[in-house]
Amino acid sequence: MSDLDRDYAAAGFARRLGWGRRSAVLLIDPVRAYTEPGSPLCLRTGPAAAAAMGRLAGAARERGLPVVWTSVRYADESCSEAPLFAAKVPALTVFAAGSPLGEFTAPLAPAAGELVVVKHYASAFAGTSLAAWLSSNAVDTLVIGGYSTSGCVRASALDALQHGFRPIVVRDACADRDGGPHENNLFDLDAKYADVIALDEALPALTRSPR
Repeated sequence: MSDLDRDYAAAGFARRLGWGRRSAVLLIDPVRAYTEPGSPLCLRTGPAAAAAMGRLAGAARERGLPVVWTSVRYADESCSEAPLFAAKVPALTVFAAGSPLGEFTAPLAPAAGELVVVKHYASAFAGTSLAAWLSSNAVDTLVIGGYSTSGCVRASALDALQHGFRPIVVRDACADRDGGPHENNLFDLDAKYADVIALDEALPALTRSPR
């Protein structure tokens, strides 16, 4: 344990929330914008995270647990649904309707009947009915992967906690533009807002999760 870990632990951070009664996998924006070379949002480790996301989805489906997907979509390149967000991050125009970069990255794709949440902001909960859907399906634990760790994953994990769901972020199933923001945000999430675990821990836990 590092000095930083000891300092945080002594202050009462990084306690475990643990698993609740029923889990769902939440995959945040696993779309081509983050995996295709030439996209302004392309992440170097995006394809590896996509493979991990696929394994999470497979484990949840095997167990009969919900898999929820998010994507970003704007009516056109003005991104008028989220004007300040687009002013801050002009690359969001890649999510204008009709852009192939907004499509799910192969081989990831929702199965029949799986919920797809279309959002305009970073959090999967902002302006969507996700919280109500999870509650109506008796879900209290969200196993989270997606893009990017410091952006939409962090925002969604924080909002999950604030809506009363247990966020479990799977580090192997997330990616960012650089290792620094990725690791720093995972550290902060684990300290304050979520349980951050490895894929090898998440998979067997999912197979034991009550349906």
